[in-house]
Amino acid sequence: MNELKEEIALNVRFSDTDAMGVIWHGNYLKFFEDAREAFGNKFGLTYLDVYNCGYFTPIVKSEIDFKSPIYYGEKVTVIAKYIPVPAAKIIFEYRVMNLSTNKVCAIGKTIQVFINEKTRILELNKPDFYLAWELKNEIKF
Repeated sequence: MNELKEEIALNVRFSDTDAMGVIWHGNYLKFFEDAREAFGNKFGLTYLDVYNCGYFTPIVKSEIDFKSPIYYGEKVTVIAKYIPVPAAKIIFEYRVMNLSTNKVCAIGKTIQVFINEKTRILELNKPDFYLAWELKNEIKF
């Protein structure tokens, strides 16, 4: 199977931190989003691509396990790994690494579903464009 993943590097900004000087927990979801967007750009599955095919892909579940703190001024790398499933869902797993300490800082997961843009109804089957994308990227279960 073709493993699909993308890695991005981020600089931790002052606005990313909380009063203790560590990354505020909610910003990890933004880091995941940045990695998902980079993945979409690399593999032809951007939010605009999905929208232009008539769908939204909202997140219906997210998980984050915090392992080690990240401080202002440090650099991190975020890896988004696509997890193939037979259901009409898009699943990513994430790993956030602190490049200053070489420690895993967080791991996580998101699940997205397909909503028809016109009817706003949940799609129970994978849309045709997504099936074509899986075929092009040699996705197997």
